Formats: sequence, structure tokens, C-alpha cells
Amino acid sequence: QQQPAKGSPNDFLKNVIGKRVSVRLNSGIDYRGTLSCLDGYMNIAMEETSEWVGGVEKNRFGDAFIRGNN
Repeated sequence: QQQPAKGSPNDFLKNVIGKRVSVRLNSGIDYRGTLSCLDGYMNIAMEETSEWVGGVEKNRFGDAFIRGNN
């Protein structure tokens, strides 16, 4: 069994910048795209983003900004 990587959540997040991620909002809507940056408030900027509702793609955006309180 593989042990989880050691390090802080901040270290993990730094390592996924530039990679494809999926972000689920409190509303249940998913945004999938390339993580371009985030801050200490968990505000997230993504590129090549698509919006998924109930497993169905609904919209595509070039860039998207998601406020951390969502």
C-alpha cells in the first residue's frame, strides 16, 4: 500500500498549478480546466475551463475565476 505524500496542503496546491483540475462548488456544479493560480483565500483562476452540471458539460470558457467562498 502506498503511503500518502508528506507535506502541507499548500505544497500540494503549488504542485498542481498548471495541471488539469476539477473544482466542485457548494452548489454541486463542477468546473474543469487548467489551474493557473490561487491565493490564500482559495480564489481560483483557471484556463480552458468547462462547466459540468450533473455530469453533463453545459458551457465552455476561456478563463474562469472562482471565489474561494463558493
